[in-house]
Amino acid sequence: MTLVIGTDEAGYGPNLGPLVVAATAWRVDAGTDPALLEAAFARAAEAAGPLWGDSKRIFRGGAGFAALERGAVAGLVLATGGVPATWQTLAAVISSDPAAAGNGEPGPPEAAARDAIALPCEALAADCLEIAGRVSAGLAAGGVSLATVRCRVIQPREFNRLLAAGLNKSDILSQATLDLAAPLAAAAPSEPVVVWCDRHGGRRRYAPLVTQALGAPLVQVIEETPERSVYHVPDRSCRFEFCVRGESRLPVALASMTAKYVREISMHAFNAFWGSRQPGLGPTAGYPVDAARWRDEAAAAVQAEGCDWNDLWRRA
Repeated sequence: MTLVIGTDEAGYGPNLGPLVVAATAWRVDAGTDPALLEAAFARAAEAAGPLWGDSKRIFRGGAGFAALERGAVAGLVLATGGVPATWQTLAAVISSDPAAAGNGEPGPPEAAARDAIALPCEALAADCLEIAGRVSAGLAAGGVSLATVRCRVIQPREFNRLLAAGLNKSDILSQATLDLAAPLAAAAPSEPVVVWCDRHGGRRRYAPLVTQALGAPLVQVIEETPERSVYHVPDRSCRFEFCVRGESRLPVALASMTAKYVREISMHAFNAFWGSRQPGLGPTAGYPVDAARWRDEAAAAVQAEGCDWNDLWRRA
């Protein structure tokens, strides 16, 4: 069997709300040949039908949350056996300490509102369970199974602290991604591992980051082009690929959906909390132009709440 790990993010560009990075780990009875792995996941995508795909296609312009939730929760059912009913349950099954608590950082102002959200929000739990059962059978027929879903939530306070420590935005994304992927790879010491990542901004060179994350004595550079960067770690029998449009691969697509799902729940709580403090305040998705509008309109409420902008506003 080969362990295939897919990673992606949601919230890389916004000023408000968390940056969320997710990873999915799959076992595939297809060896390590790239063409065979691609073929195995192409068949798996056919078995899943429209359930999983690039989160930007499924959830667009504020529409499609039910479909996003259905796909993300069905993945959680396959990996964990159940449907999370609360944020705390969701965090417990997708995170490992200290990531579940934001790496030791204080929770965001909207934490209580987030914790009060009942899940699933729009999809039906029974539907998610039925879909997961059906898809599982189709995946198994093709020698593919979903083993694990993991997530890292980086709130603005922590994001800004990492910037102040000398990292840039791309460094933060790459570090969080590899911090998720490395333990998943290490947990399968007897299996070959392939890690598929969506490319991190404009970064092309990842060898030092892979070396640091895995503690590997040697990382071989196979390819570094505008389209993809590929590395081999001989002592771990591990291959890393960072590709443009990586979400076209099923493991990356489900990671994309999971990250987007977690971020959307966070933003729903964010908007509910601040809307209750300032009636008439329009909700925001947190992206720069509208985030600037929100900052101007919410200034009085933020001041009245005694919040530090460093806890709300992610610096570039």
